[in-house]
Amino acid sequence: MYLENVSPVLLELGPIVVRWYGLMFAISVLTGFYYLRKHALNKGFSEDIIFTLFMIILVFLVVGARAVFVATNWPYFMENPHLIIRIDQGGLAFHGGLLGGILSSWIYCRLKNLNWWALADLAVPGVALGIALVRVANIFNQEILGREAALFFFERHPTQVYGSLIGIALLLFHNYLARRGNNKPGFLFWNFVMGYTLLRGLIEETFRDNPLVALGFVSENWGAGFFTTVHLFTPPIIALCLFMLWWINRNRQLH
Repeated sequence: MYLENVSPVLLELGPIVVRWYGLMFAISVLTGFYYLRKHALNKGFSEDIIFTLFMIILVFLVVGARAVFVATNWPYFMENPHLIIRIDQGGLAFHGGLLGGILSSWIYCRLKNLNWWALADLAVPGVALGIALVRVANIFNQEILGREAALFFFERHPTQVYGSLIGIALLLFHNYLARRGNNKPGFLFWNFVMGYTLLRGLIEETFRDNPLVALGFVSENWGAGFFTTVHLFTPPIIALCLFMLWWINRNRQLH
């Protein structure tokens, strides 16, 4: 979605600049921490463990997400190296953040002999909410733009809206699965990863104006393009998720 005369800045108070992207990211982080802390305490985890783990996840999630985004847009950042650390202006890759969060939290849980699988499930609502809110902030940043489509209602696809709706849908689906109960640790997390990967690849990425790396087919009428880097990584990630769900189903106790 492209809107004229919108500003990425929400509020300016002297040297303090509050951006929509930073606000949405902060809301999702605080909400995610509240949910994780509340339910982790009920499962017997200590307050200190929860806080330390959350800070580790937050740091490496941002580092991983930014690293992958910078790597995939290296020509631009090579000319503008001072923008590499400006995450307040947008530019976080979901899969990089996911990898950073998984690896850092898994290592910490192994060192502390904690059940990583159960904690991973508790992280899903915060991540899903973050996807929904950050995509709204992308509208104000005028990024994640969709392709132009001759047969569409608008000039171009509102891919930020698609992404936000994906986050909301996954949050609702997670809540449905969680209420059913009797879910083995890790089941909710890997279902979320698989759902996001599938919906992102089929919907958002197909209509998003990203560079094509294979085949290079674009339908000007429908504004659909194939294949981007995300398209190519979608099948192996889904295969990994299916394997993890199969493995979780076979194991009674997971740590």
